[in-house]
Amino acid sequence: MKKETTDIINSLFMRCTELETCRESIMKALELLILCAKSKATVLTCGNGGSAADSEHITGELMKGFLLKRELTDSQKKLFGEESNIPGQLQQAIRAISLVSQSAIISAFANDVGADNIFAQQVFAYAQNENDVLIAMSTSGNSVNVLNAVKTANACKIKSIAVTGANGGKIKNFASVTVTLPENETYRIQEYTLMVYHALCAAVEFEMFG
Repeated sequence: MKKETTDIINSLFMRCTELETCRESIMKALELLILCAKSKATVLTCGNGGSAADSEHITGELMKGFLLKRELTDSQKKLFGEESNIPGQLQQAIRAISLVSQSAIISAFANDVGADNIFAQQVFAYAQNENDVLIAMSTSGNSVNVLNAVKTANACKIKSIAVTGANGGKIKNFASVTVTLPENETYRIQEYTLMVYHALCAAVEFEMFG
């Protein structure tokens, strides 16, 4: 792992010492995400409410430059031909899909089948690479649709990272890695969640493109 990568994570703990209790799980999560990115596999994200917004946010940070410009390589630019100005305006991406953004499948599945397995259905469809990673966020750790997504990830033989509150909820028994943030109040868990995934996104980016 590059020095810049570990520096970003260490900076997180320096700025927010309360998160030191999560160091081991955050580092394990980082290792899974780096392997996913290096394998050109896919990061899947899901959550409800504020965690749904976080799912979109994570995807946005991964799919384009976050702290780095991520210019295309010469070989990538050549794919467009000599005259095209398109490659100069593109950035390298870490493949990511926010499961919460797909209104057609979400509404159809909720109407036809039920809401509890919306994310599970999407994980089942998208999990194609053994190094795919699901980031499942639930402040309680007990959201049924998020929990079922993690169980489906296990069935599909991909890894999952759960981000939840201090007691971990049911999800801690099923996720590959559980980051139990040191809070029980929903909005405070979400504040820590933002700090953690910003650090993880920045660290993966530096590992890949720094």
